[in-house]
Amino acid sequence: MRKWLCFALIAACTSVQAAPPPTADDDMGRFIAESALLTQFDEVRTRVADRTSELVMTAMGFLGVPYRRGGTDEAKGFDCSGFVRSMYERTVGFVLPRLARDQAAATQPIDKKDLQPGDLVFFNTMKRAFSHVGIYVGEGKFIHSPKPGAQVRVEDMGQGYWQRRFDGARRVLHLGPAEAQQQPARPQN
Repeated sequence: MRKWLCFALIAACTSVQAAPPPTADDDMGRFIAESALLTQFDEVRTRVADRTSELVMTAMGFLGVPYRRGGTDEAKGFDCSGFVRSMYERTVGFVLPRLARDQAAATQPIDKKDLQPGDLVFFNTMKRAFSHVGIYVGEGKFIHSPKPGAQVRVEDMGQGYWQRRFDGARRVLHLGPAEAQQQPARPQN
C-alpha cells in the first residue's frame, strides 16, 4: 500500500497539467503555418506588383499616341476608355468594358487615399459621372488619352481642372478575360 501511495504522490507531483483547449487564433495560426498560406500570399502579392509595374510601364510606352474618338489601338489612336481597355488587355489579360461608365460599373470602388499604381481614376468631364478614365501611376499622377488634338500623357490629379472633376477611384477585380466581359454592369457612385 505504501508503494502505491508513493507512486500516487510522485505521479501527482510530476503530472503535467493539461494545456488549455486551443483557441481559434491557435487553430488559425497552425492552419496558416501548415498550409503555407503566408508564402502563397507573398507570391500572389509579388505577381500582382509585377503585373501592376508591367501595366504602368506598358502604358508609358504609349505616351504621344494621338487621341481618337472611339479609338482602341495605337495605329489609329485611343480615346480614354479605349486606352485603358487596351492596356489591361495587353498586360494583364483582362478585357474591360468599352465605355468609361461601364468600366466604373465593372470595377471595385476604393477611397482616393488607397490608390495604387494600376488603379483606375474617373472624372466628370462632360457633365455626367464617369465620362473620363485614366490609369493611376503613383505620386498623384495618372496616364490617359485626354481629348481631340491631344496625345496620351501623364497629368497631375492635383491640378485644379482634374481635382474639381475627380469622380472616384476604382480597382480592377482580378477576373479572367471572359468573366470580365460577362460581368453585369452595376452602377456605383
